[in-house]
Amino acid sequence: MASVELEGASSEAVQQAEVDGGGGGGGGRGSKGNMKKTEKAPWKLGFACLRMEYDREGNFDMEVVDVDGAGVRRAPTHLVVMVNGLIGSAQNWKYAAKEFLKKYPGDVIAHCSECNPSMLTFDGVDVMGERLAEEVISVIKRHPGVQKISFIGHSLGGLVARYAIAKLYERDIMRDFSQGNGERRTNGSGDLCVDEKFQGKIAGLEPVNFITSATPHLGSRGHKQVPVFCGLYTLEKVASRTSWFLGRTGKHLFLTDDDNGKPPLLLRMANDCEDLKFMSALQSFKRRVAYANVQFDHLVGWSTSSLRRRDELPKRRDLSRNEKFPHIVSVKTAETSSTQQEGPLEAKVNGHKNIDFEEEMIRGLTKVSWERVDVSFSGSTQRYLAHTTIQVKSYCINSDGADVVQHMIDNFVL
Repeated sequence: MASVELEGASSEAVQQAEVDGGGGGGGGRGSKGNMKKTEKAPWKLGFACLRMEYDREGNFDMEVVDVDGAGVRRAPTHLVVMVNGLIGSAQNWKYAAKEFLKKYPGDVIAHCSECNPSMLTFDGVDVMGERLAEEVISVIKRHPGVQKISFIGHSLGGLVARYAIAKLYERDIMRDFSQGNGERRTNGSGDLCVDEKFQGKIAGLEPVNFITSATPHLGSRGHKQVPVFCGLYTLEKVASRTSWFLGRTGKHLFLTDDDNGKPPLLLRMANDCEDLKFMSALQSFKRRVAYANVQFDHLVGWSTSSLRRRDELPKRRDLSRNEKFPHIVSVKTAETSSTQQEGPLEAKVNGHKNIDFEEEMIRGLTKVSWERVDVSFSGSTQRYLAHTTIQVKSYCINSDGADVVQHMIDNFVL
């Protein structure tokens, strides 16, 4: 079990970790009974204890208990779901989760997902998104007092979160719970009830923040979207043709998937589809934020992670460092693109090989407003690890990204 230290009061806190069979939603992977463990640990946060709740799949929630020092536990109402990237795990978000609880000790439950760890990240954005959606429902079931929900995704995790929220959009999770108990909620005519209180909600909760960090929103196909290829057409073409090496996820990232003649998944995710309302789900959040590395991120380019055309990227000479957040070099307030006339995606299916995928995705995704936060680790000894430093994946080698995480926290809407 992981150990965590939080600076604060000098009194020793007690770690309580619960492992239960209801946890992961991990794509059908089973669990074996319940288990509880209580042990002493040097977790200090003022007069409060930091409580971590594990399940057998490796998922864990963090929340602060006894925040008033009088033995009274306040029930947090805001669920923050943190999603890892390629070959990642829940541990990648541990630093950020702790920092969130330092800032909002009585308000937030930080859930670090691991329904898609390690090699399971090769299964495809859709499969991973479905796992995450089911996992979120199981977390809500464990914490019935939550009222709001936010998502934070790093790299591939941002795409997975976008798929998951479409699965959870206006979904009556109470029906899921009742069906799990062998019950069905119906109206007088025998049809399943659709409660109006779920309209515009994500899993029945009020959607607030949707934040991505170094996420390839436009995919990784050509156009210098993967900086390690140095913009060389030959290398980009070879990578596209060998995308199968990363499983279905690779095909999704390089836009080479062709399921039953449909356009690539990432292109479909930039619009509302008949079965999944990708953009309506994204629009339901109060704010959407894209953190992007300006340079030194060898895996995800500045354009794809900031949802901009290359000619829309700020000039390097116009970037300036923030005194409080030294690695934040530009913050653009939320804005949408100009309205453009375009036909429905279905009309483009037959000829989708001839359309500009990148342009179509930008048009679709910028129908909603985005805050864009540009990050530069220029001058840092950790600059060549920019892709993981922006997340502080491991504090010992990614500590320079701490100010980026703090910027995310300070601007978080409760």
